Amino acid sequence: MNFFLQRSDLRDLYDKAVAGERISDPDALRLFESKDLNALGAIADFANQRKNGRRASYIINRYINYSNYCILSCQFCSFARKKRDKDGFELSVDEIVQKAREALALGITELHIVGGLHPSLPFSYYTDMLRALRELDGRLQLKCFTAIEVLHLAWLAKKSVVETLAALRDAGLNSLTGGGAEIFRKEVRSAIARGKESAEEYLDVHRTWHRMGGRSTCTMLYGHVESLADRVDHLRQLRALQDETRGFTGFVPLPYQPENNGIPVDTPPTGFDALRTIAVSRIYLDNFDHITAYWVGMGLKLAQVALNYGADDLHGTIIEEHIFHMAGAKSPQLQTEAEMVKAIRETGRTPVQRNTSYEPIKVLADGHQPPASEAERPSGKSKVLEDNLASA
Repeated sequence: MNFFLQRSDLRDLYDKAVAGERISDPDALRLFESKDLNALGAIADFANQRKNGRRASYIINRYINYSNYCILSCQFCSFARKKRDKDGFELSVDEIVQKAREALALGITELHIVGGLHPSLPFSYYTDMLRALRELDGRLQLKCFTAIEVLHLAWLAKKSVVETLAALRDAGLNSLTGGGAEIFRKEVRSAIARGKESAEEYLDVHRTWHRMGGRSTCTMLYGHVESLADRVDHLRQLRALQDETRGFTGFVPLPYQPENNGIPVDTPPTGFDALRTIAVSRIYLDNFDHITAYWVGMGLKLAQVALNYGADDLHGTIIEEHIFHMAGAKSPQLQTEAEMVKAIRETGRTPVQRNTSYEPIKVLADGHQPPASEAERPSGKSKVLEDNLASA
């Protein structure tokens, strides 16, 4: 037994984990309330290694936000703009394709595309975008749209959710993103995202997609006005849907970023809170194979530590991220593959490049380094990438 568990008041929960017993909601709340981070991490690491061994993954991907114009005014959001705002933006399909073409030269396997609920773009814009990207490279995985975007597109197209998802799938959509979950409890949701879709609507979009054979990720935004019990309630609803559909590929806890929005928070999520949230998620979500430490919100060094606290994935290279950085994130805009591999190796894990479904593309044995892109400079950035970021 781990040294930290020998005298811990969490030992009974460790015994549950070892026996393969499901952790209850009161158990999860106990874990959240514990100050014994070392013992909590030991339980989570055991649960992770039972599922994933000593492997930790990353994906070579690129984020594209097609627009930040949005008809909603979520209090926590620093990204959305109205048409009257000078710093709003809207990309044409050709501009999106050009960004994708540049990223393909860097070896990406996935595009992660989301945006605001645009007040005037027609439904055809979204299907044309998917078709144009699919024509660019049929192997490229298109992970696009949050649940609230799908509901917005259904309204635009005057279609049901299932008809809308079918049209997007036929145009090239491979996977849904997990964004927009925030916190499911109605009172909290009203305080931070009034007017957004309900928890039931979020879950139903993903349920519908899963029943169609699709896969998706899911998230939780923590560290604002919610209670620890609210977090447990959120995880409970995700676990229940996963029991029903088995359609979630991974869970991504997102630490709240407090700048430039309408939700005052005296103390944003600490490193302690980030690690315990990942650990509890790993222990409680026993029907999820993968837990991601989102380095954009945590910073790469803390995300690296999280690999010993239940996480088995560091997310992706990303290249250009707007949403968290507009809310005050101080992390870099991108990570190179070499940096991701180095961070994983330093924890004693074996790096694995994965695809959108968390399936391995390649396993990097000891001493093996990822190939450098011909476009890379010594700084790790390509010329086209530097020009792109400079104009973003």
